[in-house]
Amino acid sequence: MTRDVDEALIQALREDGRATYRELAARLGVQRSLVSTRVRALLDSGQIRIVAAADPAFLGDRALAHVSITGHGDLSALIEGLCARPEIPLVSTTSGPVDVVAEVHAADEAALRETLRWIRGLPGAETVRVNLYTDVVRGTFASHFTGTGTVDLIDTALIEQLRHDGRTSYRDLAEQVRLSQTAVRARVHRMLDARILKISAVVRQDAASDRVKVGVGLNLGGDERSVLAALAESPEVEFTALTLGGFDLIATVAGASPRELFARLDRLKALDAVHRLTSWLHLRTVKEDYSRAVSAARA
Repeated sequence: MTRDVDEALIQALREDGRATYRELAARLGVQRSLVSTRVRALLDSGQIRIVAAADPAFLGDRALAHVSITGHGDLSALIEGLCARPEIPLVSTTSGPVDVVAEVHAADEAALRETLRWIRGLPGAETVRVNLYTDVVRGTFASHFTGTGTVDLIDTALIEQLRHDGRTSYRDLAEQVRLSQTAVRARVHRMLDARILKISAVVRQDAASDRVKVGVGLNLGGDERSVLAALAESPEVEFTALTLGGFDLIATVAGASPRELFARLDRLKALDAVHRLTSWLHLRTVKEDYSRAVSAARA
Protein backbone atom coordinates (compact mmCIF):
# COMPACT_ATOMS: atom_id res chain seq x y z
CA MET A 1 0.00 0.00 0.00
CA THR A 2 2.73 2.47 1.01
CA ARG A 3 4.73 1.69 -2.13
CA ASP A 4 1.70 2.35 -4.34
CA VAL A 5 0.98 5.62 -2.54
CA ASP A 6 4.60 6.73 -2.88
CA GLU A 7 4.64 5.98 -6.60
CA ALA A 8 1.37 7.88 -7.12
CA LEU A 9 2.73 10.82 -5.11
CA ILE A 10 5.92 10.88 -7.16
CA GLN A 11 3.92 11.02 -10.39
CA ALA A 12 1.69 13.79 -9.02
CA LEU A 13 4.64 15.85 -7.75
CA ARG A 14 6.41 15.51 -11.08
CA GLU A 15 3.42 17.26 -12.62
CA ASP A 16 3.08 19.90 -9.89
CA GLY A 17 5.78 20.11 -7.26
CA ARG A 18 3.86 22.71 -5.25
CA ALA A 19 0.58 20.79 -5.05
CA THR A 20 -0.79 21.07 -1.52
CA TYR A 21 -1.29 18.05 0.73
CA ARG A 22 -5.04 18.56 0.37
CA GLU A 23 -4.82 18.56 -3.43
CA LEU A 24 -2.61 15.47 -3.43
CA ALA A 25 -4.94 13.65 -1.02
CA ALA A 26 -7.95 14.44 -3.22
CA ARG A 27 -6.13 13.20 -6.32
CA LEU A 28 -5.05 9.94 -4.69
CA GLY A 29 -8.25 9.40 -2.70
CA VAL A 30 -6.40 8.98 0.60
CA GLN A 31 -6.20 10.88 3.88
CA ARG A 32 -4.28 14.14 4.04
CA SER A 33 -2.29 12.88 7.04
CA LEU A 34 -0.99 9.94 5.00
CA VAL A 35 0.03 12.25 2.16
CA SER A 36 1.93 14.63 4.45
CA THR A 37 3.72 11.72 6.15
CA ARG A 38 4.77 10.08 2.91
CA VAL A 39 5.83 13.31 1.17
CA ARG A 40 8.04 14.22 4.14
CA ALA A 41 9.49 10.69 4.15
CA LEU A 42 10.29 10.87 0.43
CA LEU A 43 11.97 14.25 0.86
CA ASP A 44 13.85 13.36 4.06
CA SER A 45 15.18 10.12 2.57
CA GLY A 46 16.47 11.95 -0.49
CA GLN A 47 14.39 9.77 -2.81
CA ILE A 48 12.96 12.94 -4.32
CA ARG A 49 13.91 16.59 -4.50
CA ILE A 50 11.44 19.27 -5.51
CA VAL A 51 13.00 22.12 -7.44
CA ALA A 52 12.12 24.84 -9.90
CA ALA A 53 13.70 25.15 -13.33
CA ALA A 54 13.36 27.79 -16.00
CA ASP A 55 12.27 26.63 -19.44
CA PRO A 56 15.25 26.00 -21.78
CA ALA A 57 13.80 28.26 -24.46
CA PHE A 58 13.43 31.07 -21.93
CA LEU A 59 17.09 30.61 -21.00
CA GLY A 60 17.99 30.90 -24.68
CA ASP A 61 18.72 27.21 -25.31
CA ARG A 62 17.32 26.31 -28.73
CA ALA A 63 19.40 23.21 -29.53
CA LEU A 64 18.73 20.24 -27.24
CA ALA A 65 20.12 16.77 -27.79
CA HIS A 66 20.28 13.26 -26.37
CA VAL A 67 23.85 11.95 -26.42
CA SER A 68 24.76 8.26 -26.15
CA ILE A 69 28.37 7.42 -25.28
CA THR A 70 30.19 4.11 -25.58
CA GLY A 71 33.47 4.06 -23.74
CA HIS A 72 36.42 1.90 -22.83
CA GLY A 73 38.31 1.41 -19.58
CA ASP A 74 37.62 3.50 -16.49
CA LEU A 75 34.89 6.04 -17.33
CA SER A 76 34.99 7.96 -14.02
CA ALA A 77 36.89 10.91 -15.54
CA LEU A 78 34.46 11.05 -18.46
CA ILE A 79 31.45 11.06 -16.14
CA GLU A 80 33.03 13.64 -13.85
CA GLY A 81 33.74 15.87 -16.83
CA LEU A 82 30.18 15.63 -18.11
CA CYS A 83 28.73 16.42 -14.67
CA ALA A 84 30.87 19.54 -14.35
CA ARG A 85 29.35 21.22 -17.40
CA PRO A 86 26.27 23.38 -16.68
CA GLU A 87 24.94 22.88 -20.24
CA ILE A 88 24.69 19.13 -19.53
CA PRO A 89 21.77 18.77 -17.07
CA LEU A 90 21.47 14.96 -17.23
CA VAL A 91 24.12 12.24 -16.96
CA SER A 92 23.22 8.60 -16.40
CA THR A 93 25.15 5.34 -16.48
CA THR A 94 23.31 2.63 -18.37
CA SER A 95 23.24 -1.05 -19.16
CA GLY A 96 22.55 -1.93 -22.78
CA PRO A 97 23.95 -0.77 -26.11
CA VAL A 98 25.79 2.24 -24.58
CA ASP A 99 27.57 3.04 -21.33
CA VAL A 100 26.48 6.61 -20.60
CA VAL A 101 23.64 8.84 -21.78
CA ALA A 102 23.54 12.59 -21.35
CA GLU A 103 21.42 15.53 -22.38
CA VAL A 104 23.01 18.65 -23.83
CA HIS A 105 21.42 22.11 -23.99
CA ALA A 106 22.97 24.76 -26.24
CA ALA A 107 22.08 28.15 -27.62
CA ASP A 108 22.30 26.97 -31.22
CA GLU A 109 23.66 24.17 -33.37
CA ALA A 110 27.13 25.72 -33.51
CA ALA A 111 27.35 25.73 -29.72
CA LEU A 112 26.00 22.17 -29.66
CA ARG A 113 28.69 21.01 -32.09
CA GLU A 114 31.35 22.60 -29.89
CA THR A 115 30.10 20.75 -26.82
CA LEU A 116 29.97 17.47 -28.75
CA ARG A 117 33.54 18.04 -29.96
CA TRP A 118 34.58 18.48 -26.32
CA ILE A 119 32.74 15.29 -25.27
CA ARG A 120 34.49 13.27 -27.98
CA GLY A 121 37.81 14.39 -26.52
CA LEU A 122 37.07 13.15 -23.00
CA PRO A 123 39.19 10.25 -21.69
CA GLY A 124 37.49 6.92 -22.34
CA ALA A 125 35.03 8.23 -24.95
CA GLU A 126 34.93 5.84 -27.90
CA THR A 127 31.74 6.59 -29.84
CA VAL A 128 29.35 9.50 -29.37
CA ARG A 129 25.94 9.31 -31.04
CA VAL A 130 23.57 12.26 -31.12
CA ASN A 131 19.80 12.61 -31.45
CA LEU A 132 18.61 16.20 -31.82
CA TYR A 133 15.29 16.97 -30.14
CA THR A 134 12.83 18.50 -32.57
CA ASP A 135 9.93 18.56 -30.09
CA VAL A 136 10.00 17.74 -26.38
CA VAL A 137 6.45 16.48 -25.98
CA ARG A 138 6.66 15.48 -22.34
CA GLY A 139 9.30 16.01 -19.69
CA THR A 140 9.85 16.90 -16.06
CA PHE A 141 10.90 20.45 -16.89
CA ALA A 142 9.44 20.79 -20.38
CA SER A 143 7.19 23.74 -19.58
CA HIS A 144 6.93 24.99 -23.19
CA PHE A 145 7.64 28.68 -22.74
CA THR A 146 4.98 30.81 -24.45
CA GLY A 147 7.52 33.40 -25.57
CA THR A 148 5.66 36.34 -24.04
CA GLY A 149 6.72 36.39 -20.38
CA THR A 150 9.54 38.43 -18.84
CA VAL A 151 11.13 38.53 -15.40
CA ASP A 152 12.64 41.27 -13.25
CA LEU A 153 15.24 41.10 -10.50
CA ILE A 154 12.66 40.17 -7.87
CA ASP A 155 11.44 37.31 -10.05
CA THR A 156 15.00 36.05 -10.47
CA ALA A 157 15.47 36.13 -6.69
CA LEU A 158 12.31 34.04 -6.28
CA ILE A 159 13.49 31.58 -8.93
CA GLU A 160 16.83 31.29 -7.13
CA GLN A 161 15.07 30.33 -3.88
CA LEU A 162 12.78 27.85 -5.63
CA ARG A 163 15.72 26.28 -7.50
CA HIS A 164 16.92 24.92 -4.16
CA ASP A 165 13.54 24.10 -2.62
CA GLY A 166 10.49 24.20 -4.85
CA ARG A 167 8.13 23.90 -1.89
CA THR A 168 9.48 26.93 -0.02
CA SER A 169 6.48 28.59 1.59
CA TYR A 170 5.15 31.87 0.26
CA ARG A 171 5.78 33.36 3.69
CA ASP A 172 9.49 32.51 3.52
CA LEU A 173 9.71 33.69 -0.08
CA ALA A 174 8.03 36.97 0.89
CA GLU A 175 10.57 37.52 3.66
CA GLN A 176 13.43 36.96 1.23
CA VAL A 177 12.25 39.57 -1.30
CA ARG A 178 10.46 41.89 1.17
CA LEU A 179 7.06 41.72 -0.48
CA SER A 180 3.70 40.53 0.75
CA GLN A 181 2.75 36.86 0.43
CA THR A 182 -0.04 37.87 -1.96
CA ALA A 183 2.41 39.68 -4.24
CA VAL A 184 4.87 36.79 -4.19
CA ARG A 185 2.15 34.24 -4.93
CA ALA A 186 1.01 36.34 -7.90
CA ARG A 187 4.57 36.55 -9.27
CA VAL A 188 5.18 32.80 -8.97
CA HIS A 189 1.83 31.96 -10.59
CA ARG A 190 2.50 34.43 -13.41
CA MET A 191 5.81 32.71 -14.20
CA LEU A 192 4.18 29.29 -14.04
CA ASP A 193 1.30 30.38 -16.28
CA ALA A 194 3.72 31.89 -18.84
CA ARG A 195 5.64 28.59 -18.77
CA ILE A 196 8.80 30.44 -17.79
CA LEU A 197 9.07 28.18 -14.78
CA LYS A 198 8.13 24.68 -13.79
CA ILE A 199 8.34 23.16 -10.31
CA SER A 200 8.67 19.41 -10.23
CA ALA A 201 10.03 16.40 -8.36
CA VAL A 202 13.42 15.02 -9.33
CA VAL A 203 13.59 11.32 -8.45
CA ARG A 204 16.77 9.61 -7.31
CA GLN A 205 17.77 6.72 -9.54
CA ASP A 206 20.34 4.30 -8.13
CA ALA A 207 20.60 0.83 -6.62
CA ALA A 208 18.90 1.98 -3.42
CA SER A 209 15.98 3.82 -5.01
CA ASP A 210 13.80 0.72 -5.56
CA ARG A 211 12.67 2.02 -8.96
CA VAL A 212 13.32 0.92 -12.52
CA LYS A 213 14.01 3.46 -15.26
CA VAL A 214 14.35 2.47 -18.89
CA GLY A 215 15.32 4.60 -21.87
CA VAL A 216 13.69 3.77 -25.20
CA GLY A 217 14.67 4.70 -28.74
CA LEU A 218 12.05 4.08 -31.44
CA ASN A 219 12.38 3.85 -35.19
CA LEU A 220 9.02 4.53 -36.76
CA GLY A 221 7.54 3.50 -40.06
CA GLY A 222 4.07 4.94 -39.79
CA ASP A 223 2.04 7.72 -38.22
CA GLU A 224 3.84 8.93 -35.11
CA ARG A 225 0.56 10.14 -33.58
CA SER A 226 -0.50 6.63 -32.59
CA VAL A 227 2.78 6.15 -30.73
CA LEU A 228 2.54 9.52 -29.00
CA ALA A 229 -1.03 8.73 -27.95
CA ALA A 230 0.07 5.40 -26.45
CA LEU A 231 2.87 7.10 -24.54
CA ALA A 232 0.57 9.87 -23.32
CA GLU A 233 -1.78 7.31 -21.78
CA SER A 234 0.97 5.83 -19.63
CA PRO A 235 1.70 7.45 -16.24
CA GLU A 236 5.04 5.62 -16.21
CA VAL A 237 6.35 7.68 -19.14
CA GLU A 238 8.50 10.51 -17.76
CA PHE A 239 9.88 11.89 -20.99
CA THR A 240 9.01 11.87 -24.68
CA ALA A 241 10.76 13.71 -27.52
CA LEU A 242 10.64 13.54 -31.31
CA THR A 243 14.19 13.44 -32.60
CA LEU A 244 16.49 13.58 -35.61
CA GLY A 245 19.31 11.07 -35.66
CA GLY A 246 19.46 7.34 -35.05
CA PHE A 247 15.95 7.35 -33.57
CA ASP A 248 12.70 9.04 -34.52
CA LEU A 249 11.51 9.20 -30.92
CA ILE A 250 13.13 8.85 -27.51
CA ALA A 251 11.25 8.16 -24.28
CA THR A 252 11.99 7.39 -20.64
CA VAL A 253 9.75 5.00 -18.76
CA ALA A 254 10.00 4.57 -14.98
CA GLY A 255 8.13 2.95 -12.14
CA ALA A 256 8.25 0.74 -9.07
CA SER A 257 6.84 -2.34 -10.81
CA PRO A 258 9.31 -3.91 -13.27
CA ARG A 259 6.64 -6.34 -14.51
CA GLU A 260 4.23 -3.57 -15.51
CA LEU A 261 7.07 -1.48 -16.91
CA PHE A 262 8.32 -4.16 -19.27
CA ALA A 263 4.76 -5.11 -20.20
CA ARG A 264 4.31 -1.48 -21.24
CA LEU A 265 7.38 -1.74 -23.48
CA ASP A 266 6.02 -4.93 -25.07
CA ARG A 267 2.75 -3.17 -25.89
CA LEU A 268 4.68 -0.25 -27.33
CA LYS A 269 6.79 -2.56 -29.48
CA ALA A 270 3.61 -4.19 -30.84
CA LEU A 271 2.28 -0.92 -32.33
CA ASP A 272 2.12 -0.98 -36.14
CA ALA A 273 4.04 2.30 -36.41
CA VAL A 274 6.98 0.98 -34.37
CA HIS A 275 9.50 -0.77 -36.60
CA ARG A 276 12.24 -1.11 -34.03
CA LEU A 277 12.58 -0.53 -30.30
CA THR A 278 15.98 -0.19 -28.63
CA SER A 279 16.12 0.07 -24.84
CA TRP A 280 18.72 0.77 -22.17
CA LEU A 281 18.42 0.41 -18.39
CA HIS A 282 19.38 3.42 -16.31
CA LEU A 283 21.64 2.08 -13.58
CA ARG A 284 22.42 5.35 -11.83
CA THR A 285 21.43 8.90 -12.59
CA VAL A 286 24.65 10.65 -11.66
CA LYS A 287 23.33 14.12 -12.42
CA GLU A 288 19.85 15.50 -13.00
CA ASP A 289 19.93 19.24 -12.58
CA TYR A 290 17.79 21.38 -14.85
CA SER A 291 17.60 24.23 -12.32
CA ARG A 292 20.11 26.60 -13.90
CA ALA A 293 20.34 30.13 -12.57
CA VAL A 294 18.49 32.81 -14.50
CA SER A 295 21.11 35.41 -15.32
CA ALA A 296 20.59 39.07 -14.67
CA ALA A 297 20.74 39.59 -18.43
CA ARG A 298 17.41 37.79 -18.76
CA ALA A 299 15.79 40.10 -16.21
